[in-house]
Amino acid sequence: MVSHPSRRTVRGALVATAAVVAAALPTTPATAQPSAADALAKYNELSEKASKLNQDHLKAQGDLAAKQGELDKAKGDLANAQKAEESLRGQVDLLTEATFDGARFNQISALLVSDSQQDFLNRMSAINILAADNADALKKLQEAVDAADNATKTANEATETSKKLLSEIEQKKADLDKQLAEAQAQYRSLSASVRNQLSQAGDMSNISVPAGTAGKALEFALAQRGKRYVYGSNGPDTWDCSSLIQAAYRYAGVSIGRTSYAQAAAGRPVSRGEVRAGDIIVYYSSQSHVAMAVDGIRAVHASTEGVPVRIADIDSIGPISVIRRIEG
Repeated sequence: MVSHPSRRTVRGALVATAAVVAAALPTTPATAQPSAADALAKYNELSEKASKLNQDHLKAQGDLAAKQGELDKAKGDLANAQKAEESLRGQVDLLTEATFDGARFNQISALLVSDSQQDFLNRMSAINILAADNADALKKLQEAVDAADNATKTANEATETSKKLLSEIEQKKADLDKQLAEAQAQYRSLSASVRNQLSQAGDMSNISVPAGTAGKALEFALAQRGKRYVYGSNGPDTWDCSSLIQAAYRYAGVSIGRTSYAQAAAGRPVSRGEVRAGDIIVYYSSQSHVAMAVDGIRAVHASTEGVPVRIADIDSIGPISVIRRIEG
């Protein structure tokens, strides 16, 4: 989890942004208004960049966890292969000892030492059994050796990949911290009245939800209104955009990915005109922000620095990349 606190981006449309600025600005000469609007726009831009870095960081963490799972499995496979190799090697050794202790025969020696025809047949049968057992043991031993070699190679590759992912995570974390610092500085540069407007929870009224999985997920998301946004947070008191959506569907009994990137591929695609309650709406070409539709007009989402989880107009949040439906 990202340890540096801040909040996720709202990226309001021009109408929404203008409304916030107009409501927040005191009566001043006209030359002051572009400066305030520019400051808010710059803040939104920095926040959106931080949001993408946050999703990149979360994805890298997920990749590392998956690779660690592969490494653990490879180590287990290696241990099992080594045990099998050791056991089979012992079996081959026993058969070899038996061979040189007198159990080894050929047809001539069997004929010479046999007391009867039946004794000869019995000895030949023993020869064939020993030969088959020895061949089978040798074959299995070679397979175990090959399996151990392959498991060793896989484990080594997984280890190297994990090291690279750890380095990547450290770099992404450094980039994220830098971007967060810039966004936070920009947020502090906003006027107190603008920050106060941004901090409002908005519509907190009771909203009916449909039956079924989507409705249950939406019920959870709506219950989080007013809670703060924190980059990398997984709840229950603070959220980032994708953790809110993941937790909402987990509450509804559906498992989806942690990042907005993964959520952009969940379920099936629907068009803007088909949007209904519970649909996942992913924003920006980078797919770095995600919200949940309340209906065909509104969505609930975890937004940005100083902006709590709240309802916004679907189209005011930002440019829509994809819309996904988990149920139906």
